[in-house]
Amino acid sequence: MSGPLHGLRILDFTSLLPGPYATMTLADLGADVLRIISGSHPDLAGFMPPIIGDTGISAAAAYLQRNKRCISLNLKDERAVKIVHRLIDGYDILMEQFRPGVMAGFGLDYGSLKSVKPTLIYCSLTGYGQTGPLRDRAGHDINYVARSGILSYSGRRDGAPAPCGMQIADIAAGSSNAVIGILAAVIFRSSSGAGQHIDISMTDGMTAFNAMYGACFLTDGRNPRPEGTLLNGGSIYDVYETSDGGFISVGAIEPGFFVKFCGIIGRPDLAPGGVCPPDVFEVKEQIKAIFKSRTRAEWEDAFRDADACVEPVLDLSEALGSEHAGDRGLVIEVPLTDGTMVKQLANPVKFSESMPEYRSAGVTRGIHTREVLEEFGYSAAEIEVFEKEGVLS
Repeated sequence: MSGPLHGLRILDFTSLLPGPYATMTLADLGADVLRIISGSHPDLAGFMPPIIGDTGISAAAAYLQRNKRCISLNLKDERAVKIVHRLIDGYDILMEQFRPGVMAGFGLDYGSLKSVKPTLIYCSLTGYGQTGPLRDRAGHDINYVARSGILSYSGRRDGAPAPCGMQIADIAAGSSNAVIGILAAVIFRSSSGAGQHIDISMTDGMTAFNAMYGACFLTDGRNPRPEGTLLNGGSIYDVYETSDGGFISVGAIEPGFFVKFCGIIGRPDLAPGGVCPPDVFEVKEQIKAIFKSRTRAEWEDAFRDADACVEPVLDLSEALGSEHAGDRGLVIEVPLTDGTMVKQLANPVKFSESMPEYRSAGVTRGIHTREVLEEFGYSAAEIEVFEKEGVLS
């Protein structure tokens, strides 16, 4: 059975992480994604070690380009732009990740392509958006998190703000919002017949992630501070070190969970104070000492059958090798072009009728160029001229 997005066709002009992750998500769910790369715009994910065997493909590229075909075009050549115009006849969604104005320089901005295909859905994903004073600034994940305000209250009171262990702005604020925007635009087009331009800013997305604390600040004007709120270390909700250097996460916010937690650590007297007692940091020092008295495995056993929101901090090998990951199918095997299989992270969305598909891992740069051009009516002679004259760089 085809995936739930079967029939959507997407031209993908993205690189690095946020755009490719978004289009991979759509491809897993059945969309036909055609990646267009330029030799003058290298994709760092393609060079990130490790390389898989003798394939020449990095593990990151094999993952992020999963289920996509790939062609190579020299977008500085007007003939390549005309090829894109022809592709637009068959692909009704475009996603790009250049800085504002770059696609316009190629004649491939939304205004130009809208005249070619009025129903086109065109998604632009950038750090700071298509408008505003920061639109032309370079940036990476940590910069967008910093600009959002979230980094200011992440970390410990006596230290610097702590960077997140993964690219939260790229994936959560960039990729996910791009997927949401594209699918919302598809629904709008199905009822109105109109395409549109989608402007996704990773900084905007991170700013919205302030969520509860943003709502509170806009009401009382009080800035959240490190270890100053319920969920950032300002309560017993926190991470605690064990005697063997492991860590245990404690999320026992609700009274019922907290009572069980206090009983298991041998301190039922702490239960009346709740997860936010007046002397919270003094209480936490006592809890730290308790957790340091036993190993992580011992604490896991103690809480194994308790409904108390207490779990071990797993490293990646433990997380991906866990019974939960196995039962939920979080690691899958996907074929490379030579038929060998490579392990990858699965799409996390579960459907009852149309599950994600894993047709192929990412491929080497431009491998489908000739195949795709032939599909769109170019002759072998035309393609040879393009190759000789650098149109397909």
